[in-house]
Amino acid sequence: MSLHFSVLASGSTGNAIYVETEGQSFLVDAGLSGKQMEGLFKEIGREMKDLSGILVTHEHSDHIKGIGIVARKYKLPIYANEKTWKAMDGLIGEIPLDQKFSFAMETVKTFGGLDIESFGVSHDAAEPMFYVFHKEGKKLALVTDTGYVSDRMKGIISNADAYVFESNHDVQMLRMGRYPWSVKRRILSDYGHVSNEDAAVAMSEVAGDQTKRIYLAHLSKDNNMKDLARMAVTQTLEGQGIMVGEQFDLMDTDPKTPTPLTAI
Repeated sequence: MSLHFSVLASGSTGNAIYVETEGQSFLVDAGLSGKQMEGLFKEIGREMKDLSGILVTHEHSDHIKGIGIVARKYKLPIYANEKTWKAMDGLIGEIPLDQKFSFAMETVKTFGGLDIESFGVSHDAAEPMFYVFHKEGKKLALVTDTGYVSDRMKGIISNADAYVFESNHDVQMLRMGRYPWSVKRRILSDYGHVSNEDAAVAMSEVAGDQTKRIYLAHLSKDNNMKDLARMAVTQTLEGQGIMVGEQFDLMDTDPKTPTPLTAI
């Protein structure tokens, strides 16, 4: 069985990604309520009780809101690095010790035939990190919640079959919008979120011959729109000599509706 995945929810209001292969299935973050999470799983024809575990990227509420409830209800192991565990203390409720596991940054854990690689990103959290899934030559890279994509990150995520890639904001919308300047400055900083154009430049540098789909993720509800993100990313990629639809397809994600469970 190849890798299958669904972006269950992505955006300012909550984030969760489901990844499965034969004998293993993982939830990356659970940034919605337990009830909402159960509804999303129902939409893709899966049940949370069958999960092998939950992988945490960082402690912001739009990534951990439902983790404690889901983990306790279904007795699921949770994997996070030590600084993230400390940062989550008091935010997700009591987690039994036999459900708490450490997943250090820049390491690989193997579950059956599935290798999961962690890597650091640049974001204003304790020790934020994302994941690359490897299975029999197939590669799924998840990269959101980063102010920029470093050369080190590019090396780790290069030539994936599929990406879930942050395309957070349109710079002009953000600058002209209602947020206080302190929030705007945070988002625009190296510890914030990548813009549509910056995301596209990074995509052009990491996409390879294997790459078939890039999912535009973590769009700001106030400072972006699906059509705008897709247009800006497409134009920037074309400026880099990449024709969308020929080398790979751009796919939308949604804060409330999961993407179809897809094989790579």
